[in-house]
Amino acid sequence: MIGPIFSFKKRPAPPSLASSEPKDPVPDRASAKKAPTYNNMSASISTDQVKELRDKTGVSVMQCKKALEEAKGDMEKALVILHKKSGEIAAKKGDRTFKAGTVQAYIHSNGTVGAMVELDSETDFVANNDEFKALARDIAMHVAASNPKFLRSDDIQESDKKAAREVFEAEVKGKPEAIKKTILEGKLKAYFSEMVLLDQPFIKNPESTIQQLLDQAVQRFGEKIAVGRYCRFKVLG
Repeated sequence: MIGPIFSFKKRPAPPSLASSEPKDPVPDRASAKKAPTYNNMSASISTDQVKELRDKTGVSVMQCKKALEEAKGDMEKALVILHKKSGEIAAKKGDRTFKAGTVQAYIHSNGTVGAMVELDSETDFVANNDEFKALARDIAMHVAASNPKFLRSDDIQESDKKAAREVFEAEVKGKPEAIKKTILEGKLKAYFSEMVLLDQPFIKNPESTIQQLLDQAVQRFGEKIAVGRYCRFKVLG
């Protein structure tokens, strides 16, 4: 009797380690292109740079950061950008009316010189802000130190302009006629800018004039802001 016949199939050899790893798919043309790279300028602007610019201008951290990014980290260019922007913002709010403000004073440590400043705003909300009051005190300190004769250039009397012109005309006498007028106007402008409060460099930050300081405040507080009045006192002065 013939027993059952068994057939044995040969098992395939196990795949090698090399062949068990999946092959990399063939990339298509779109994915094979090099991914674009971007210059992340915000990452290169340091916190110290933003703080330095904010200390110089007083505007918000975000606005300082944007100005530095636009200037590619150049501090001087960022200052110009902020000054230009604050001036544009202040001009847009020029037709608004004042309904509030604060009066702040500064007395020098020796007690012989002092000043008072009225700083106007649109609302009590801004007028009662501590930073707004601090700005008024800073301007009062500036007035005490710089002794401006006029608030703005429009306040200069014709008699003052005439007297100054006569003095400077004598100084440019003999100069070529082609440049005499230019030199004379330059001298008059420099002379009166030292006497007009809004044109004077701020004593705590000479890179900004008082007017630029106010423009920055408009940008910071979002309201029209201006010096209404000021007065300066000096013992026996």
